[in-house]
Parts: sequence; C-alpha cells; structure tokens
Amino acid sequence: MNLVVVSNRVSRASANEPMTGGLAAALLPVVEKSGAIWVGSSGRVRDGAQKEPFAEIEALGAGALAMLDLPAAHYAGYYEGFANSALWPALHSRTDLIRSSHDDYQSYREVNSFMARALLRFRKLETVFWIQDYHFLALGAELRDLGVTHPIGFFLHTPWPTRAIFSGVPHHRELVEAMLAYDLIGFQTDDDRDNFLSYVESELGLEITGGIVASRFGHSRCAVFPIGIDPAKFAAHAAKAASHPDVSRLRRSLNGEKLAIGVDRVDYSKGLVNRIEAFDRMLTLQPQLKRAVSLLQIATLSRGTIEAYGDLQDQLAKLVSDVNGRHGEVDWTPIRYLNKGFSQTVLAGLYRTAQVGLVTPLHDGMNLVAKEYVAAQNPVDPGVLVLSKFAGAAQELDTALLVNPHDIDGMARTIAMAFSMPLLERRMRWEAMMAKLRAGTIQDWFADFVDALQDAHAANDKAAALTLAGDPAVVWPLRSYSAPGGSRYH
Repeated sequence: MNLVVVSNRVSRASANEPMTGGLAAALLPVVEKSGAIWVGSSGRVRDGAQKEPFAEIEALGAGALAMLDLPAAHYAGYYEGFANSALWPALHSRTDLIRSSHDDYQSYREVNSFMARALLRFRKLETVFWIQDYHFLALGAELRDLGVTHPIGFFLHTPWPTRAIFSGVPHHRELVEAMLAYDLIGFQTDDDRDNFLSYVESELGLEITGGIVASRFGHSRCAVFPIGIDPAKFAAHAAKAASHPDVSRLRRSLNGEKLAIGVDRVDYSKGLVNRIEAFDRMLTLQPQLKRAVSLLQIATLSRGTIEAYGDLQDQLAKLVSDVNGRHGEVDWTPIRYLNKGFSQTVLAGLYRTAQVGLVTPLHDGMNLVAKEYVAAQNPVDPGVLVLSKFAGAAQELDTALLVNPHDIDGMARTIAMAFSMPLLERRMRWEAMMAKLRAGTIQDWFADFVDALQDAHAANDKAAALTLAGDPAVVWPLRSYSAPGGSRYH
C-alpha cells in the first residue's frame, strides 16, 4: 500500500519545537512511522500556472513530506474566506459568524481542484488517499472527476452540526454531495456521524442503510473513529521536561500556590472568555483562594486577519487585565496570559506542574489537550481535569470533572473543587482516564481507519461489479473495530 495523507497544514516539528496545531501535531508521529507521503500547504503562495506545484519534497521518518505553494489568486478566499469564515463557524454551531461570498466558495473549490491535480503525481496501483478535515470536503469528488478509482477516505476533526445549522452554509448541498465521493467518511463521535446522516437523508433524500449512503458516486460508509494520542510518549516527555528551564522557572515562581493550566488557540469555539470569567467568579466567591491558586493560560494567536478572531484577541487581553487588576497583589498575579507556543516536551512539563487542567470549549470535535494533560500527570500525585461536556473527549474521559461551559458559576465551583480534591479520588479518576487513553491510541486510530477504508473500497468495487453483472446483491464487510471503552466503531 502507498498511503497518501492530505491536510491543509503539515508539520516538520520535533518534540523540541513549537507545534503549529492539533491536527498536525497528532499526525506527525504516525506519518513518520507508517511510511506515508504527507501532502499539504507550504504556507506560501505562487502566482500563475505551475508546472511543478511542489515547492519541497523531503524525507519524514520512513515516509515523505510534500509541500505545495497554493495559488495566490485563490488562497485568501479558500482559507480565510470559505474554510474559516463559513465552514468553521458553522461546524462549531456559530451561524451568526458566517461570512462568505460566492467568490470565496469558488476559490475554495479551485484550491480543492488544484490539490487534486497535484495528487495525481502520487497515484500508483496500490495508492490509498486519506484526506483530512474541512478544508478539503470536495477533494474526493475532484479526484473522482480526474478518473481516480483508488480508495479515498476522509476524516473530519471538527464536530458536524445539526442539519438546520449546516444548512446555513452557502452551497451546502453541493458540498455534501461532493463528500459522498469518499469511500469512507470518519467522524469523532456518534453525534457527529448521526448529524451528517440526518442531513443526507433529509436534505438530499438519499437512501441510508447501516450508515452506508448510496449516491451517484457509489456507496459511502460513515463511521466513528475517535482520535487518540500516544500516552506513553507524552508521559515520557513530561518526565524529561522536569529539568527544562521554562518548567523549572514556573515551579520556582509559584511560591507554594496551586496552578491551573489552559492551552488553546485563540478561537471563539474554545470558550476562553467564559473560562476567564469563571476563574474571576471563583476568586470572588471564595476569596480565601487568592494567593493560593493561579491560572496559566497559553493562548496562541490564530487567524487574526479574520474580524471575529481579532475582536476576540482584544476582548481576552482586556478581560485578563481587568481580572488581574481587580484581584492581583504587588507580589501575586492571578492569571498569567501568554500568546506564544511551546514545544510538546515543554507543554508536557507544564501540564505536570499544574494541579488542574482546564479544557472548556463551547464545542470541539475531540480536543487533544484534554488527553495530553491526563497523559502528562505524575501517577503518584496526578492533577484533575476539568472538561467541557461539549468536547468530544468527554465521551471517553468521563471521570474528569465535566462542566457546562455556559454556566459560569457552575464552572467556578467545579474549578475550586478540583483544587481541593483529595489524593485518593484524584488517583482513581486519573487511572480510569489513562485506561481509556491506552485503549485508543493515535496508532490505533490510524491503523483502524486505513483498514476500514480498504474494506469499504473493496465492498464498493464488489457492489459495482455485481451491478454490472445484473446482480443487485451487495455484500458489505462485517469487520468491526474496537473503540475505547468497549464500544464499537460502526
């Protein structure tokens, strides 16, 4: 098998360099070991026709990294326009923030078409294409239009919203029809998959049998594959980072106070405003916690040229300043707010230093920070995870302290509870979560999806052959895949 993995961004980063994002950080180790070719944007654009679109191709572990300069005429409309000002807000149920034009949609389709043509370079007899995330919803259809008959799978890292919400996306029918060119469409949770199938049934009127959709392209299997991490590797990072200067300075600066940590991109889906307000409320309701606890919020800047993100950056900076001005002392600052990234190794050390991990998105596909925080803990004296029930991770990490991120007072009480939780309870909760992480690693996710994609494509080929022979019978594979917690991928 020649596996080609496609995403908008790729990562060259090692464990000692800042990572560019959750998806790239998650894919890097498994791509390195699998021998796959990882294709994505170089981060640069180029004008005019390109005889050779690949700016760089280099070794990446056992595989390779291939980076393209995307077309300058369409990049802004594709990325800042349709992908992140129409699809991203809709996928996170924020239809009020959808901003898009017809030109943005055309640019999105043009970049999907451009990527499809570039991928033909890697087409061999045994090639399998695996497309990642919302930037390339239409890429499978573009490949099919170019005559590609190989297995093509798609995995969505974000949530998929209800039918009524996704219907607010311009050209939503064309996009979902294009998605049905994939042999396998993977989602993080049952709710995401069910929302997608509800849309297909209600809006497109297509037949669905056991999660399999029949369309003009053939059959698309829709299944659930919750993404994991490498918990053993992250625990090793945490132990190694104990002596790192950043981690050592943080520990010395605490002066005995307990620490909560949040690590997020500045994005309206992450619930950062509500989190800061909850921490503020906790200090107001329980003034005895002043000087006894503090919050380290790492918030890397993102998509600042988009109005909603620029406004949020300004709002957060003012809010943190107000809280620190209201509660702070000359020798104590309640919130340490940083807009810079850290390597995975340093992050693991920071996680282990913090007694409480705050992962409180308003809506999130999975949120790997929750899993990383748990994996980084000291087994002898683990911290407590406070987790939004609207993150996909909550369906697995159900022994975390689950919160409603819209309930500011409820979050304030829960954060205070986390700081005071006794050791025995902390250990019991942590051990249960670690068992879930070990049962569904990033390696399991990767292998299970690729296996299921090959099965789905083989079944599609068999169905097509039977149809040509005049036999309406279709035999789909009965293979199942063990999911964390004992459920089944289906």
